[in-house]
Amino acid sequence: MENLCVKVHQLSKSSRYTSLLQKRLMTQSRTPVQYASFSEVQQLPEKQSIAITFPLQDLAKFLSPNVDKSSFYIFKPNQRDIQTAEMFFIPSKQHIIDYSTSAVRMDHAPEMPEPEVCFLGRSNVGKSSLIKALFSLAPDVEVRISKHPGHTKKMNFFKVGKFFTLVDMPGYGFKAPKDFAEMVEPYLTQRTNLKRTFLLVDAKEGIQEMDNIAVEMLEEFGIPYVLVLTKIDTASKSVMAKNVLQIRDFVEKNAHTCFPQLFPISSLNYTGIHVLRCFIAHVTGNLPLSTE
Repeated sequence: MENLCVKVHQLSKSSRYTSLLQKRLMTQSRTPVQYASFSEVQQLPEKQSIAITFPLQDLAKFLSPNVDKSSFYIFKPNQRDIQTAEMFFIPSKQHIIDYSTSAVRMDHAPEMPEPEVCFLGRSNVGKSSLIKALFSLAPDVEVRISKHPGHTKKMNFFKVGKFFTLVDMPGYGFKAPKDFAEMVEPYLTQRTNLKRTFLLVDAKEGIQEMDNIAVEMLEEFGIPYVLVLTKIDTASKSVMAKNVLQIRDFVEKNAHTCFPQLFPISSLNYTGIHVLRCFIAHVTGNLPLSTE
């Protein structure tokens, strides 16, 4: 890993490399590439850079001074950590990032020794879009996104070199696969290399009844999970603030295995994506955070 980090870090410092990477992204990816790389975000004015990198901090200024915001700052990597984490999401000949395989049942799931994280949520909450945004610096990775809910019917595995695997799980609720429980519960309870489950919640809707059921399942099985607030570009500041505070209170009262900090993201403009990449690299054991 040290050699990979050194090599990618040296390349990332080269303006020529950055230019070539951006040109390649623009020609090969249908996803907007502006701010996909943290180096672009760093070039913005400080206020805008913080809003994209740390959306919870940006939201804090809209809240009453009396509101407890301590849970907003639990995971707060510095710029060097975020830059290092981004290296894991940039492919090379020595570091292959790609779709690996799919499975419809646990006994069909591939044996992979690397640490895993999985993404779970209601149909149309934006799981596949989020994974595509995470892989925006690897435009050859095929992440299928449909305009219709319930597109993901299988567990889809994406390998990030030899370091970790991302798993896109089928959505629950509307148009969920009939054998959803038989597919998902054994994975969550039996996958020994699963390090964290990311439970996605729509920013405009907050935690819904089906999300409550998912939370109860994760809590019952004692599975460590994180709540991710998706599509924040579609929610007003007032709606987002209301849902963030409600979710914070919900976690404090009802959750025991949930990481107390919420991760708001936008797959459209990459808000929160850079810190989420850093959190994934950290919880998979590949990135100790700086002490500075």
